[in-house]
Amino acid sequence: MSVISLWGGGPWQDPSRSAEAREVAAEVEELGYHRLWFSGGFEPGVLPAFGELLGATSTLGVASGIVSIWTATPDQSAEAFARFEAEHPGRFLLGLGNSHAPAVEGGGQRYDKPYTRTVEYLDALGDRIPAQRLVLAALGPRMLDLARDRTAGAHPYFVTVEHTVAARQALGEGSWLAPEAAVVLEEDPATARATAREHLATYLALPNYTNNLRRHGWGEEDLLHGGSDRLVDELVAWGSLEQVVAGVHRHVEAGADEVALQVLGGRGEFPRRQFRELAGALLA
Repeated sequence: MSVISLWGGGPWQDPSRSAEAREVAAEVEELGYHRLWFSGGFEPGVLPAFGELLGATSTLGVASGIVSIWTATPDQSAEAFARFEAEHPGRFLLGLGNSHAPAVEGGGQRYDKPYTRTVEYLDALGDRIPAQRLVLAALGPRMLDLARDRTAGAHPYFVTVEHTVAARQALGEGSWLAPEAAVVLEEDPATARATAREHLATYLALPNYTNNLRRHGWGEEDLLHGGSDRLVDELVAWGSLEQVVAGVHRHVEAGADEVALQVLGGRGEFPRRQFRELAGALLA
């Protein structure tokens, strides 16, 4: 049976909003979500926020989606995992990813052989983090194979249901598959797609994501101007609560073990009302 989690970005990482984040995390736990995923950002090391939100809850899983292998060393990841495990046993899942060339090179490093770099990173971790407590941000065939062979599975981001089908086939039945899925609770098509495109614009500028979409048959015309309507509708489930729930269930039916919902809109606020509405529809 698949489980439903939440995926978040900015406000979960912001030290100035840590008190609010802890309060929201406690509510997320009470609502019954399985896990809270959020990005490790681009600062060196592993964000203290992961430990803070573990401390604010008692049963909620917390996962990095993702810690970049270019910003946290294997030692830093292993030390953070050991600390979280000692204080909150069994609740932290380390998601690792090789990020994107613009982000890495903008930070002064050379984005060179990311697959090889990931293999070397896993080798350096050794057995300090159990494989079942690691996942990779895998999109293409080689990374999916690596996720299957060296970790618990994959956490693909910015993917269609078609990718979830392909990832399930690549991973087989023994690996965990937890795609991120963006949603917009808005029934007006123009408003919903405008919100979706505001989100998509960032990721359609990153080659790892656009190359993955091309791999699955999307054409150049689909990638322009924030995405074609067809692409927007495949990447973002929007509409009434019932329509959004149906969109989430498509990933479940495609083979996802866990779906990490990213609620769009709200301009950097915690979308607590939407968290409650989705929980009522998906977790009852």
